[in-house]
Amino acid sequence: MASRCCAHYHGAIWVLTGLIMPTQLFTELVPILQVAIGPVILISGVGLLLLSMTNRLGRAIDRSRILSRELQENPKVDRERILAQIRILSRRADLIQRAITLASVSVLLAAILIIALFLMALFRFNAAWVIVVLFIGCMFSLIGALISFIQDINHSLEALKLELRSPDEAKSKRT
Repeated sequence: MASRCCAHYHGAIWVLTGLIMPTQLFTELVPILQVAIGPVILISGVGLLLLSMTNRLGRAIDRSRILSRELQENPKVDRERILAQIRILSRRADLIQRAITLASVSVLLAAILIIALFLMALFRFNAAWVIVVLFIGCMFSLIGALISFIQDINHSLEALKLELRSPDEAKSKRT
């Protein structure tokens, strides 16, 4: 392990002794790097999922604006049908927002997990419970994000069915 840190004047430069990692510690970091690959891949995968989610959120918001404008500009439209679609889109936006938040928390916990792995190796601190808690939190956040994402997909299919229904069929369902 490294000795006490102190500065020495050596020629034209100051040399900090005690801060350089011993070779043994460096070779111990290689397995830590290998273990950290899993959370790094998770971060990359969740990043792609976040990209998809933000695109879906933008589309839901854009569609809500179009329907709202149509409702204001054309009083002859099927008001109930458009309001039902707007309600579904609003619920979808809430679900997507929750999914994005949970996916972001998952990425944040994965990043903290990587940092914790390195710090524990560097300082030879053995607290496996920290790694376990971070990993479980990361997975629960990801599971929550995926559940919200699936709910959003189900709501979008509900909106599609509502939109594809003919006006006559919609009136017969109401009566």
